[in-house]
Amino acid sequence: MDDVEKEALPYRIEHDSMGEVRVPVDRYWAAQTERSRQNFRIGVGIETMPREIIHAFGILKRAAAMANHTLRPERMTDGKLDAITQAAGEVAAGKLDGHFPLVVWQTGSGTQSNMNANEVIANRGSEIAGQPGLLHPNDDVNMSQSSNDTFPTAMHIAAALILEDRLLPAIDGLTATFRRLEAENEGVVKSGRTHLQDATPIAFSQEISGWRSSLERDRAMIASALPFLHELALGGTAVGTGLNAPEGFDSAAARAVSELTGKPFVPAENKFHALTSKDELAFAHGAMKALACDMMKIANDVRWLASGPRLGLGEIRIPENEPGSSIMPGKVNPTQCEQVTMVAVQVMGNDVAVSMAASQGNFELNVFMPVLAYNFLQSARLLSESIVSFNERCASGITADRERMRRNLHGSLMLVTALNPYIGYENAARMAKLAFKEGLSLKEACARLGYLTPERFNEVFHPEQMI
Repeated sequence: MDDVEKEALPYRIEHDSMGEVRVPVDRYWAAQTERSRQNFRIGVGIETMPREIIHAFGILKRAAAMANHTLRPERMTDGKLDAITQAAGEVAAGKLDGHFPLVVWQTGSGTQSNMNANEVIANRGSEIAGQPGLLHPNDDVNMSQSSNDTFPTAMHIAAALILEDRLLPAIDGLTATFRRLEAENEGVVKSGRTHLQDATPIAFSQEISGWRSSLERDRAMIASALPFLHELALGGTAVGTGLNAPEGFDSAAARAVSELTGKPFVPAENKFHALTSKDELAFAHGAMKALACDMMKIANDVRWLASGPRLGLGEIRIPENEPGSSIMPGKVNPTQCEQVTMVAVQVMGNDVAVSMAASQGNFELNVFMPVLAYNFLQSARLLSESIVSFNERCASGITADRERMRRNLHGSLMLVTALNPYIGYENAARMAKLAFKEGLSLKEACARLGYLTPERFNEVFHPEQMI
């Protein structure tokens, strides 16, 4: 857009401590948001501040107003509280998302996004009250706060909510599916595999139980991070000392956040730590990375077991969701497994960014918070949606090809392991190699080598009992 086009757009004049700024007339943001919008044209329209952070700001601004109304009623009047409550509620509900244009690549403290929230709530709140200028972005909406404690608070609120309300339920859904598949496949014996080579038998239900247990362990690790995320920096203000915040503000604000979200948020015990260290988010993301690693393994197992349909393992069938090729008629691919593995790779990459950002606290503040929040929330969002999709469109429709499993099991040379106690390891190895070289069954190879009579072989060789 050139300068002539800009001049033609309707605008209003806003001002801040640096002077006047032209702002689009149909937007609730004001001078500082507009300055950031003009100064950081990086990833515009694509890498904007995550909506979860914006909604969390709505929650915390409302909570801060509630605390200020209790502690500073002469400044946070009933009228101002009501106006902020309604406007902040609209922000939290996502009704004003179009008024938050700022990108991730801004100041590392998130100051402009904090001011974006302050300005939008001030203008919208004043409009709701029918009193232009009723609310000042700094003096009222940002009362008792600093960007340095609000952005870390917004990150913790957003992280806790997305983990508890989206990711954990997604894990629970897939876990339930695996538990059902375990019961349905109890007693179905198949060949195990290690190093992508044939191994000793395993029940299909046992194999599925490994998937289920991995998810349960990942869930426990993610849940273990929640108490740390429930600690809020709010009340530390600029450097952790709480300057300009009344005594008890941190506790009152945390109680209000808990009331608004239904989650057990508490004030961080040490605000100096809360402002500069991001170890809680790094720890929680590490647990998400562990989940991504297990989802990669599970998806790979499923697509290997479903490979074929004729020339692969073909031991399970998975739902056919869409054509798999533009040139090969009838081809169907394990696309849900592929989306899971790509998401897992993205989460693993995000973990590097989160780790690097969390390591960059200097003195009293970490100034890599927007990029940390962006990657953390993307990981949680992707994993939640990926797992739900995989569960609904793949895992829930898994069926065992029991005849294929039986054939593969009885064709495995590793069943020879059952004969170790009777003929010894080295003789069993010779027997397996002979069977493979000459295309014999284990029973035929055993008889040719004279290790066991056919009758004795039948007495001791029971693959289905090897699990």
